[in-house]
Amino acid sequence: MTGRVYKEPAREIPVYDECDILVVGGGSAGHSAAVAAARAGAKNVILMERYGYMGGDVTGGYVLMVPKLSWYDKSFVRGLQEEWFARLEKIPGAVLGPSLAQIGTSDPALLNAWRSIHGCVSESEPKRLVRAVYYEPNQLKIELDKMLLEHKDAIRVQYHCWCTKPIMEGNEIKGVVFESKEGRKAIYAKTVIDATGDGDILWQTGAPYKELADSNTRSSTTALVWRVGGIDWNLYYEWQKANPEASGALYAGICRIAGFRCAPIPGSKYDWAWINNWHADRDCSKIKDMTETEINTRSTMREVLDYLKEACPVAFRDAYIYDIAPQLGCRCSRRLQGEYVMTPADFALAPKFDDVIAWHSTICMINDCAPIEIPYRAMLPKKVENLLCPGRHISADDVAIDWLTLIPQCVGTGQAAGVAAAVAVSDGTNVRNVNIRKVQDILVEQDVPLPRHPGVDPSYTQCCQEHEYGLYTELAKKARAEAESIKAYRQW
Repeated sequence: MTGRVYKEPAREIPVYDECDILVVGGGSAGHSAAVAAARAGAKNVILMERYGYMGGDVTGGYVLMVPKLSWYDKSFVRGLQEEWFARLEKIPGAVLGPSLAQIGTSDPALLNAWRSIHGCVSESEPKRLVRAVYYEPNQLKIELDKMLLEHKDAIRVQYHCWCTKPIMEGNEIKGVVFESKEGRKAIYAKTVIDATGDGDILWQTGAPYKELADSNTRSSTTALVWRVGGIDWNLYYEWQKANPEASGALYAGICRIAGFRCAPIPGSKYDWAWINNWHADRDCSKIKDMTETEINTRSTMREVLDYLKEACPVAFRDAYIYDIAPQLGCRCSRRLQGEYVMTPADFALAPKFDDVIAWHSTICMINDCAPIEIPYRAMLPKKVENLLCPGRHISADDVAIDWLTLIPQCVGTGQAAGVAAAVAVSDGTNVRNVNIRKVQDILVEQDVPLPRHPGVDPSYTQCCQEHEYGLYTELAKKARAEAESIKAYRQW
């Protein structure tokens, strides 16, 4: 920053459109919000996206695996998230992962069959299959558009539009200003859903927020994913098993050559892999950090590929750069500090919330990846009306956010935000005072299992109770002991 200031002259901005519900950002949270709102009865929805496709990190950032959709033998993450894969499974080569019928099984033959695919077998004992799905991003791009076209009478899509600021009247958001090839224009809305992932709207409204996550977490890193074709993943896995020392050296070697942590991960087909990477202490809302991530990753791709071909020719001899993700892989930047802030205690103590809107298994090892409840208040900002903030910038502290920025949590909170906005419009209320029971009822109708709801199979709760909500781990026991000590001290 130079310190210089340019004073922009006052100008009139034409109003491009008006709507009941404006969703800003077409990533997994925003797309889910728009579709869920339409299915809940909303008739006047605008979905604005800065790129020319839906999905965000899922399709553009090449986050090509959706993890932990099940726990033991139950698929806790359903709704729109599971619908993606039900639709893609009809397309040859579009998805790879254990089926819903296989989850929870400890069959040795099936465990062996899926062991080479990261995330498909549980980390904890007894080993069991997990619903983790790898997918082809271009097929998902097509399918996400098809889902919108099914609701074209209710949802108007605006691609290539970048929202720049909220329109505020006091503490109420009334719409947004956006930029496009047509210049600067405005949209008015009764409810705005900030699904940008980086809180691009919320931070300008006066709502409390925090910035980068704890530097020891995955969420404090950025990535630019790229794919290699012409490989044989099965041969690579067998080589790793037969040569553990060489496998460790290969991983160290590509990290050394790149200058940052990176690793090959399987894809939806065995003849290609994606190279995920983690640039430490990077904020995906900062120009410098985003630019360095892009340039530093691309400048080392050829060298990393050459090393893979030389170090493991049995699998990578004919490898080539298949493609490079069209957008930066974003993990964390700004995050809401809303009416409820999620912390590690939500994973260590299994609290129950009357306003629960998602009940998800996650990647947290404190509770052995067991389902946790996400309350509606975690996407409801303080001080600002008519705004919901689902997705990657959900309200959490700088540690818990690391377990809540995954695709399933973005889809789940986005779906809930869309339903809540639709209910608020229908009832003539606002999203702060929305009838949460009606929201929960509609979510269950949309195939979202919620705890304690009469419309949900009670075996889901029985599974959690039988397995102590995952709180049998040493980490959970330690956290509970510390929490009880603090509670006793305060009472004293």
